[in-house]
Amino acid sequence: MGNYIITTDTTADLPESYIQEQKLGIMSLSYTIDGETYDRSHELPVKEFYAKMRAGSMPTTSQVNPDGAKEVFLKMMEEYDADILHIGFSSGLSGSCNSAFIGAAELKEEYPSHRVVVIDSLAASLGEGLLVHKALENQKKGMTLEENAKWLEENRLHLVHNFTVDDLFHLHRGGRVSKTAAVIGTMINLKPVLHVDNEGHLIPVAKVRGRKKSLIALVDSMEKQMGSYRDQNDIVFISHGDCEEEAQYVADLVKQRFGIESFLVNHVGPTIGAHSGPGTMALFYMGEYR
Repeated sequence: MGNYIITTDTTADLPESYIQEQKLGIMSLSYTIDGETYDRSHELPVKEFYAKMRAGSMPTTSQVNPDGAKEVFLKMMEEYDADILHIGFSSGLSGSCNSAFIGAAELKEEYPSHRVVVIDSLAASLGEGLLVHKALENQKKGMTLEENAKWLEENRLHLVHNFTVDDLFHLHRGGRVSKTAAVIGTMINLKPVLHVDNEGHLIPVAKVRGRKKSLIALVDSMEKQMGSYRDQNDIVFISHGDCEEEAQYVADLVKQRFGIESFLVNHVGPTIGAHSGPGTMALFYMGEYR
């Protein structure tokens, strides 16, 4: 079978209009806040989600299980009579990608005429989303499922994630910084710059004092990391924790410094936003190294 469908997770943080336009299959990770559980079929408006967090609500998240992954694959196979290329949420941050591997293996036994190829993106938020975007472009250029999967595996570590957060206590909850570091950092207005490393883990890489300097630091890092991959950045993705004006500020800096005109900007979705918090700002692009 030559035709194939691309699927991914809600953690790719792609706009709903993009998902519909590209006919993407989506696996939904769920989250619970104020005692109610939400997922793709029962959504809380993202601004309400962040308003709840700012008011003190602490959400929890759940990964996709193998049955849920299998259900999404089966639905797409039946709807399009096609093979599937799934680009999954980083295995360094969730067990959802492993669930996709298990679901795909079970389907192989039940439906041997169809293929489901799962790629661990080692990416998150619109980093995962940008990798999906690249895969869709490859597909439109005529790449087969096998060629596209090979390209993704060879290029996923050139997908750069750099981000900063406004509130250190959300990182403390996730075990990324100590309570002492969160308290002292907040007192002196210290903002961490973090990235997703080659194993798909969230790692602090720098600290700067002040919000504006942390946003500029994201673009400074881009200048260093793009290198010979500059020509591959015809579009840059930016996600934010309900701080649209600052996202536009970062986009303007990128445009001024590198001449890039095309951006996809969207909220950090609740699954990732539950751990990064309001005020998160993330910049995604292709570079020589992460």
